[in-house]
Amino acid sequence: MTTKPGGARVLVVEDDDAINRSLVGSLSDAGYEVRGLPDGRGLEAELDRFRPDLVVLDWMLPGRDGPALSRVIRARTAAAVIMVTARDEVEDRVRGFDAGVDDYVVKPFATSELLARTRAVLRRAGVTVGTVQVDDLLVDAGAARVTRGDAEVDLTATELRLLVFLAENRDRVMSTLQILTQVWGYDDYADNLVQVHISALRRKTEAHGPRLIHTARGLGYVLRAPR
Repeated sequence: MTTKPGGARVLVVEDDDAINRSLVGSLSDAGYEVRGLPDGRGLEAELDRFRPDLVVLDWMLPGRDGPALSRVIRARTAAAVIMVTARDEVEDRVRGFDAGVDDYVVKPFATSELLARTRAVLRRAGVTVGTVQVDDLLVDAGAARVTRGDAEVDLTATELRLLVFLAENRDRVMSTLQILTQVWGYDDYADNLVQVHISALRRKTEAHGPRLIHTARGLGYVLRAPR
């Protein structure tokens, strides 16, 4: 099992330690090279050292806030900026955009939304986003392309979102509710919906090799290489 970062580097600036670790972990699992900072102290040095393609930036930070730091990022780098904030008033968004923010994610947010916005912002910036490889299955979310060995795997948009989510969380069991929430945005229990799409994914991927999407009985589903 390997991850190919594709040259995309992401800097996370978030003072909530649990959120910071979660974002760094999720972005790393998605194939990016990631570093985290707890606040804006040392930002300039980290920008020069790490040279990020994207900064995921919390609005409410001790010392300099998100818009102030966004201006620093814009002055020193060509990195894109996604602001993570609980503030969703129009005037707040305008202030952020005036400071150079490329996109917003409003708290609380689903990890899949942040990853989708990350891919979109990097794509607009012309940065090659990461791919995830599990055994001979290669999932390139940025290019919306899936291959297994030398074969192209033709998926619907929903099947691709589901496979990307499983790939980003490879080797982790994802419950039906987690899948519904992250892939469809539902918080209601609709087990059959997930089962139908998992079956379709299995049929299409197993046409070119052994099973990679496994059922953890009573728990959910996991994408992992054959043991």
